[in-house]
Amino acid sequence: MNRISTSSKTHVILLGLLAIMVLLLAGCQGQPSEKPPIHVNPNMDSQPKYRAQSSSEFFSDGASMRLPVEGTVARGELHEDTEFWEGKYSQSGAFIIDSPLVPTMDNLERGRERFNIYCAVCHGQVGDGTGIIIKRGFILPPSFHTDQIREYPDGKIFDIITHGIRNMPKYADQIPVEDRWMIVNYLRALQLSQNARLTDLPDEVREKIE
Repeated sequence: MNRISTSSKTHVILLGLLAIMVLLLAGCQGQPSEKPPIHVNPNMDSQPKYRAQSSSEFFSDGASMRLPVEGTVARGELHEDTEFWEGKYSQSGAFIIDSPLVPTMDNLERGRERFNIYCAVCHGQVGDGTGIIIKRGFILPPSFHTDQIREYPDGKIFDIITHGIRNMPKYADQIPVEDRWMIVNYLRALQLSQNARLTDLPDEVREKIE
């Protein structure tokens, strides 16, 4: 009769205990319960709160969702500089004469880039109203080089870019405020290029022409 060594018996016992532990663990999955799980550190997991569109007994109108306090302004939306944000004088509400953004070579270049992206398709790259979509049957826009538009105050041109006019859509959502002023400055440069007088040139340039 074969005898089993002590080490073999120990091995068999350990395997048996391991099998029992596996069975016990497999059976410890718990039962359905209405009680919330135990939180060692719940913090704010179970804080009282209102859900969207839920009712409330605290407020007189019964609504849990509240309107902002009257006069509340979102961060970054306090536009106190009326001339910059609206192109109008704060006191009179009239359009400002000159752009609040001083023209420089850098912002004129930026204005040219934005003009060619958003405006040239209709107004043409020189502002004469012969953009590419005119060849597709779109209504001919006015030239920027007419006396009427040259006499527009800068604030009015900014307002038209912002809110649109007739067939022209508004560009307030596509073009940031500062870029709109850069376009206004570049448009003035275009007008000057097509309607410049000899006296508008610097002395050294005029001397060469004369």
